Amino acid sequence: MSVRAGGDVRVVAVVAAVGLLAAATFLANRVLPGWAYPVCGTVTAILLVLLARAAGVGSPAMGLGRHQLGRGMLVGLAGMGLVLLTFAIALAVPALRPLFDDGRVGSPDLTEVLWQTLIRIPLGTVLIEEVAFRGVLPALLGGGQRWRWGPVLGAAALFGLWHLLPSLALVRNAAVDATFGGLPLWLISVLAMLAAAGAGVFLHWWRHTGRSLLAPMAVHTATNSGGLAAAWWLLAQR
Repeated sequence: MSVRAGGDVRVVAVVAAVGLLAAATFLANRVLPGWAYPVCGTVTAILLVLLARAAGVGSPAMGLGRHQLGRGMLVGLAGMGLVLLTFAIALAVPALRPLFDDGRVGSPDLTEVLWQTLIRIPLGTVLIEEVAFRGVLPALLGGGQRWRWGPVLGAAALFGLWHLLPSLALVRNAAVDATFGGLPLWLISVLAMLAAAGAGVFLHWWRHTGRSLLAPMAVHTATNSGGLAAAWWLLAQR
């Protein structure tokens, strides 16, 4: 295969990956029942990896190499510990507790919280997002084991756009509403997507440090599942 042909294949693969992600987020947020959310995320992640492999991307370039697992796990556990420690400190400081006062949590019982934190979030959110935006897309855009700003920023921008639908419900968070409640919803949404893009760059740095998707997956899981658990605990104390 010539260099030009290889590049054309990667372009087609990027377009196909973005289309697949658009279909997945629409199905997960607008069509499928709640129980199917982690199924949709897992299936989409698998399809993305197969798509990248078909385009000639190797497992190490996606952060899925076997020799990378040990380092990735250690870096990931370190990041997870820092996130959970930060949450514990925030919960211990009354002035910071409104950060976890999120109306989107509702009033779930313990069974629902366990479902959300151990299954729905890790498989339906973290797996697909890390495989897509820290693994497959940066590799298809020309990244790999070396840090390259073009692929990193490109994938981060797409990660920001991925958060369009979730950003529309952010005003239900007490801290967000208190800080940005006077702004138009579209502007809050744009700011949220920019923040998500910035988080995407940070998570990619964590993946680069750990040389494996396990590293950002651990941090991402601690942030999302830990945040939900903290919000539920805060609600239960009232």
